[in-house]
Amino acid sequence: MAGGPFKLDPALTSSFAFIEGRPNLDSLPDPGRQPKVVVLGGGTGASLSIRTLLSMDMDVSAVVSMADDGGSTGIIRKEAHVTPPGDVRKCLCAMAADQNDPFTHAFRYRFEFARNHTLGNLMLSALEHETGSFTEAVRICGELLNARGDVYPSTLDNVALSAMDVNGKMLVGQAMASHSEYPLRRVWLVAPEGCHPYDKALDAIRAADAVVLGPGSLFTSIIPNLLVPGFIEALRESSAKVIFACNVSDLDGETRGFSARDHVEALLNHGMEGLLDYVVVHSEGSLKPVSVLQARIDALPDYAVHPVRAGIEDVDWIRAQGARTYVRNLSNPQNPAWHNPIAWRQVLEEIFGQCLSPQM
Repeated sequence: MAGGPFKLDPALTSSFAFIEGRPNLDSLPDPGRQPKVVVLGGGTGASLSIRTLLSMDMDVSAVVSMADDGGSTGIIRKEAHVTPPGDVRKCLCAMAADQNDPFTHAFRYRFEFARNHTLGNLMLSALEHETGSFTEAVRICGELLNARGDVYPSTLDNVALSAMDVNGKMLVGQAMASHSEYPLRRVWLVAPEGCHPYDKALDAIRAADAVVLGPGSLFTSIIPNLLVPGFIEALRESSAKVIFACNVSDLDGETRGFSARDHVEALLNHGMEGLLDYVVVHSEGSLKPVSVLQARIDALPDYAVHPVRAGIEDVDWIRAQGARTYVRNLSNPQNPAWHNPIAWRQVLEEIFGQCLSPQM
């Protein structure tokens, strides 16, 4: 048990004991075959989707952005010149077969007395240095955690994220972009030596039955994967159904004041036109009209957590783009900034019951 100078990274745990004991879907076309699902993103949101899908007995893999440059990852990346490990670490922990295993817990330990590094970050970076391969480091850690699926970097190249906010201000770096004073308009990758996709990540997308985007930081976790050359093309080549989990709450500066429509529009503006099959949005009650983006921004205090609004106009607009839209109360009562795993599994059961049924 972590305590004192040893702290665990935050994770959704209390609800998973319930959902992991639920019966699995019996309406799939081939009960003997596990549907292949790729989670695209990083961080806590991707971990939520990974564990939820694993509880449904899906064949799960994750593709993770390599643009992270904040916190422990940023220090290691800058000073040790290694591949950013942070989001990969979180996804590996979510894949671990036994969430109560001492090694799984220790892998998530964060040491405040050592510049807030996590054991998992240090192990991944040390193994990358020892083996000369980040993907080999990920494989070894996956074996130590008895991971139930694969975690792939979107690229192995040294990439950085740049952004422009709604006022035209330029921001350099993922950490700066995620804490922008104003919401972001667009992001792009900067790769001094070029940016090439990791082939196994593309192969996973092409072979998938479904691809789940998020939940998670829209501009700094989800979209950076889509900016790697070849990813949009792989999604278009794949027969996978694409599911976007819109965030429950506006927690990050990057999407400050965004509605559900604003989230979807950002994806479309970064290459996802015609690719979203399902969109899941949160609403605590009946849908209500919402005002324009700038008016919402002006009304917000300096920094707070606000629910992502899904008004009638938002949902109608999303549906007009060709995406089936599910409106559900998805908020976690223990932490309203995060999805409720039980509610998230219920809506995924609905979607998979449709998109993977023999009639679809």
